[in-house]
Amino acid sequence: MKSLKVGLLGIGTVGGGTYTVLTRNAAEITRRTGVAINVVQVADKNIDHAKAITGGKVDVTNDAFAVVNNPDVDVVVELIGGYTLSKKLVLKAIENGKHVVTANKALLATHGNEIFAAAQAKGVIVAYEAAVAGGIPIIKALREGLGANKIEWVAGIINGTTNFILTEMREKGLAFADVLGEAQRLGYAEADPTFDVEGIDAAHKLTIMSAIAFGMPMKFDQAYTEGITKLQQTDIKYAEELGYRVKLLGITKRTEAGVELRVHPTLIPEKRLVANVNGAMNAVVVKGDAVGPTLYYGAGAGAEPTASSVVADLMDVARLSSASVEQRVPYLGFQAGQLNDLPILPISDVNSAYYLRLRASDKPGVLAGVTKILADRNISIDAMLQKEPDDNETEADIVILTHITVEKNMDAGIAEIEALPAIVGKVVKLRMEELGK
Repeated sequence: MKSLKVGLLGIGTVGGGTYTVLTRNAAEITRRTGVAINVVQVADKNIDHAKAITGGKVDVTNDAFAVVNNPDVDVVVELIGGYTLSKKLVLKAIENGKHVVTANKALLATHGNEIFAAAQAKGVIVAYEAAVAGGIPIIKALREGLGANKIEWVAGIINGTTNFILTEMREKGLAFADVLGEAQRLGYAEADPTFDVEGIDAAHKLTIMSAIAFGMPMKFDQAYTEGITKLQQTDIKYAEELGYRVKLLGITKRTEAGVELRVHPTLIPEKRLVANVNGAMNAVVVKGDAVGPTLYYGAGAGAEPTASSVVADLMDVARLSSASVEQRVPYLGFQAGQLNDLPILPISDVNSAYYLRLRASDKPGVLAGVTKILADRNISIDAMLQKEPDDNETEADIVILTHITVEKNMDAGIAEIEALPAIVGKVVKLRMEELGK
């Protein structure tokens, strides 16, 4: 029987899950592939931990380059994360003619163009299903399952930490800071949660999906990123009163002017399935011209859910490593040399509907002045919520939902509204998406 010899870089949460799934399901994996997939070497800084996980059954080293230079290793699985060392290791593995499987979304979003070019020149496979949405096979869906479609847009809840925080804020009425502390205590959020709560992690994943969806190079440096740190409990409550849920979405759309690539808090109608994805779960909606909207839901992180995708990639390598480059699925789903360098639209040129919350003096004529400013800019109002002031207060909240308009037009209108004498403080602006057509 043919065999595939694996070198594992990192045996932490995902690496340990990968080793466990490979060994526990070895017979099933072999039945499916006709190939025995075996880990033959592991690199990890904590040698004692690595030996405990593997039970002394494989060679363990603290030198990752020993793995990528090992002539007995057929495929390197990179699970150490980061940008610098991981890039050197992956490129060295490719230089040595080894296939690569990685769960490193940050590496691919920032250096994927260089890595795929090197792999193409060497004729090796780079597989990365686990880099986006954990155990959800969204990469395979975009590259293969929806290959007959012209993808129109992709929108996803692709960060479990922020989805957990937003769910807790909505269900328990807590403030962001309070829920963040709970998320850290439960292990959903890191001690430094910046990558998650500021939307950077989601932008890495969105960059990869956008490149596959539209057949273009990775453009992470042009992604618009806005996190949830400034999101207030008040707006989550008002959104729900109006029939919406607030989620941190990664959204990429193909338009005549270019591609939208943006991550930000978004109002979604509560009737949408994706609006009801709660806790640390992930979900991605893909709209194809032939198939319409399709939804992919599941665990976006965790040892074995992510390992499920890593092992699926290893199974693909086992099946396709002997095939010619022409017979393999291209790295981004489009043939080499057929990528389009599509422009990324600045957020000011994006079209969206909007949720606005303004604090205003409770006196006649205020609302008329606000609606006139919007009307003068051809911004039509879809719905409005005017709250009564509390006892002894002279100010009240007004919430406005608009129809779709261009962002720079909306921003100009907001600036005029904020200049009105009766408006107190800044206007809160959140984008809205229907995600149904």
